Amino acid sequence: MTLSKRYPLRISRGESAGSVNLFCTVTEDGVTGLGEAAPGRLTGAESAEDCENQIQDFLGENTQALDNPFDGWQMARDAGVAPCAWAAVDTALWDFLARSQSKPLYRLLGLPRRAVPTSVTIGILPPDVVRERVPEVIQRTGARYLKVKLGSPEGLDADCEMFSAVQEAASSFDVKVRVDANGGWNLKDAQKMMTWLKKHDCDYVEQPLHHNNDDELPALFKNRALPIFIDESCNFSSDVSRLAHCVDGVNLKLMKCGGITEALRIVATARAHHLKTMIGCMGESSVAIGAGAAIGALFDHIDLDSHLNLLPDPATGLELSDGIVNVIPGAFGHGAALLC
Repeated sequence: MTLSKRYPLRISRGESAGSVNLFCTVTEDGVTGLGEAAPGRLTGAESAEDCENQIQDFLGENTQALDNPFDGWQMARDAGVAPCAWAAVDTALWDFLARSQSKPLYRLLGLPRRAVPTSVTIGILPPDVVRERVPEVIQRTGARYLKVKLGSPEGLDADCEMFSAVQEAASSFDVKVRVDANGGWNLKDAQKMMTWLKKHDCDYVEQPLHHNNDDELPALFKNRALPIFIDESCNFSSDVSRLAHCVDGVNLKLMKCGGITEALRIVATARAHHLKTMIGCMGESSVAIGAGAAIGALFDHIDLDSHLNLLPDPATGLELSDGIVNVIPGAFGHGAALLC
């Protein structure tokens, strides 16, 4: 299914105006679970067709992978199924299990219906566009946190100008600002920008260095001006242990880790290392966002906002109240359903 963005999203790696996502179902005895794959270069598959082919090829010889999410995730991982592809199946399995027991997914997992407000993303933009865009986004979404994309190919001056424009445009609203550089800085620039951002009331910085430069994280971490979260550097729970000594927190995404099953492991590993936790999203509809929201009680920070930038969102079932994305009370599973 083709998903179109209300506003194209530009980050350090490029710009996206939409995506073609794959939706899949798991059905038995009249109960259906729903999942979603949002393919991308960093998620193991670059197209919905690729996701579909991988799922069909794998399940054609491994139907037992649908018996339970934990065994299924490991089998798919061992077989090399793209994480974003298996995220659709894994999410559908968890949704099915909760619906078959007539429970919300968060309750099946032993979690409260609780979360912190989501950040709402502001992509890389010229300052004049920022001044128009930011008030509209805040007023439409009720955002309490803005995540500003930096790491502009135009350099640090452009980053500083944009961040200042965001603060100016948001000055009449009660919002806080944090930054995601998407690996757009080198070590020297990251050190310089983090010091500057600290002076300008930034909460934290996400993925300041390219994920291929993880070996430079210890040097950045040593005298860091702001907390450091990693995103592209953290795909699976094993990455948490590898980098726990040089970061303050991790941002997991269902599309990167293969669904809720590994997300639970990532959170457990992060907590064991005394790290902060965050859940983010790719170009997802309310289906995958609902799955993320179902485990929202596990996170210190939440970035589940991609569905808010879709025109239209092809799914329903979530609510946005006081900046918090959550399943509608009384719904079973992750709560989301396709409109067509």
